[in-house]
Parts: sequence; C-alpha cells; structure tokens
Amino acid sequence: MTFLPPSPDQAPGFSDVLAAAERLSGVAVRTRLLEAPLLNDRLGRRVLLKPECLQRTGSFKYRGASNKIRSIPTADQSGGVVAYSSGNHAQGVAAAARDAGIPSLIVMPSDAPAIKQANTRAWGAEVVLYDRFTEDREAIGEGIALERGAALVRPYDDPMVIAGQGTVGLEIAEDLEAMGILNCAAVVVPCGGGGLTAGVSLAISERLPNVPIYAAEPAGFDDTKRSIAAGTQVHVSPDARSICDSIISPTPGIITFAINARLLSDVAVVTDEEALKAVRTAFLEFKLVVEPGAAVALASVLEGRLDLGDGPVVVVVSGGNIDPAMFERALKTGD
Repeated sequence: MTFLPPSPDQAPGFSDVLAAAERLSGVAVRTRLLEAPLLNDRLGRRVLLKPECLQRTGSFKYRGASNKIRSIPTADQSGGVVAYSSGNHAQGVAAAARDAGIPSLIVMPSDAPAIKQANTRAWGAEVVLYDRFTEDREAIGEGIALERGAALVRPYDDPMVIAGQGTVGLEIAEDLEAMGILNCAAVVVPCGGGGLTAGVSLAISERLPNVPIYAAEPAGFDDTKRSIAAGTQVHVSPDARSICDSIISPTPGIITFAINARLLSDVAVVTDEEALKAVRTAFLEFKLVVEPGAAVALASVLEGRLDLGDGPVVVVVSGGNIDPAMFERALKTGD
C-alpha cells in the first residue's frame, strides 16, 4: 500500500456534497442558525451563527471524518484508520471510527490542548504524540498507516472529507430558504487547511450563487490569503505562533487551495486578541462556548474586516473545544 499525494484533479463537486448529506443523515447533528437580536442592534445588521460547536465531538470535523470512514469498503477496514490532528479532527475521526466499529490511531502534537487529547482517548483512539515544530506529522501518520495496513484520514486534503464538511454549507442554504432570507450578504468561514471553507464554498456557490463566500484566518497563519494573492501555495513562517490551535496549518491543502482560490471573494485576518473577544461575544450574546480558532470568522465581522454590504451575514463557528483556562482568559478580555 502507498499513499499518493493529493491532486487538484481529486476535487469533489456539488454532487459529492449531496451524497455526503445522504450518508450523514441521522448521523451528524443538524445545527440550526442562531441569532442574537441585541447584537444585531449594536452592529446594525443581522448576524446568523452556524454553531458547529454543538456538533458531535464539539466541531464540524465529525462530518468529514464520518463521510470518509463510512465510504471505506468493508474489506479495507480491518486495519482501522490513522489520522493526524491538533485535536478537532482527532476527536471526529475517533468518534466516527468507534461508530463504525473499527480501531483508530491519532498522531497529535504534544502541545495540543489537554482537553482535546483527553477527549480523543475517551472516544477510544490510541494517541501518538509528536513535536509540531520539529517533526513531520504527515510522515509519522503515513508510516504508521502503512505498517498497520490502515486507511489514512487526512484532516482536510481529501475529497470525501471536503464533501462531508460541505454539508455545513448545504444546511446553511436550506435554512436561509426556510427562514425566508433572500438577501444574504455573505457567508464567512474560519479557515485552516481549508477543508471546511472549500466544502462550504462548493455548496453555497451552487445553492446560493449570488452570495459571496469569505474566509478568516489568524494573523501569522494567513497562508490561504497570501497563497491566493501569490497564485500558488505559500507557507507560514516557522516562527509563527497563535492561540488558534485548531486552524494553524502550515500551508493550504492542494485540493482545498484549488477550490478556495476559485470560489472565495476575500480572506480576512484577525489577531489572537480579536479572536478571544469573539469567543467572549459568542458566550455573552449566544450562550455558546467557542474556541479561538473557531471564532475568527465572527471576529472578522465584529471588527469590520470585510466589505459585506448591509444584508444578513452567516458566520460559521466551527468548534467549541476550548481549555477552561483559555475560556477564562477570553471572558476577561476587554475587562
């Protein structure tokens, strides 16, 4: 068995998102759009949150992991699955593998939040730790997968994973229609490796072709923004650091970049402090517990980083797996 690198030719289409929706029906939680009238009053516009912090395992990652694992032929499941992740994909894969009755091993950075490591083990996964600054997680994961004859579940650069994440966008389009909102100004999505952004973009561009899609990234990890500007994938500085651990990828994915470069209207960049303020706003206004990386899209709207016009804006909040100490820090932001 060998693992070929992802190729832009593998990019999924809207039909793959529809197939993922069928596969995940009754499996993934359908998270409904939420609105806070007092926040709308202060901002002078409607802001609707897509709360994937309420998804199984606390993030959207369960969707893509489940779609991928449920598509693995039964004959190929005996070796289980291997993934590499800082936490949310780890938990999504572990839970999806447990649901499928197969073993999982997750390669995680040693500095991943303790709650994410503990929850990954609680879902039944074996965890192997590595140093994110000196070791190559992909090489470690592929080596273990080859040794065990396991299927590799990449965190974002996989067509089945991207299609699974696209169900977030499909639900947004369906809910906006059900709510009678015909003048949506934009959909804004947190962006790390780009799987969620790419999946949502595929769904929204098909179902709501006149609605622009924006991404948001942490300062220092704005690799998607800089890559789109350069016309090719670029890497972040090895010295870059951010508290937004769930979305600090070193470079966009090959497949995800091909999709996002084509479909995104722009990418906003926010600071760690602004992400923490957005975590606080999500709790105070929506009563949601959100992690910093998941709050960057909300931060970009709160800080006015994008030219969004006057209509309602949909903001994806991608996860809620935050350490208590970091959550306490966020609640004190601005005091």
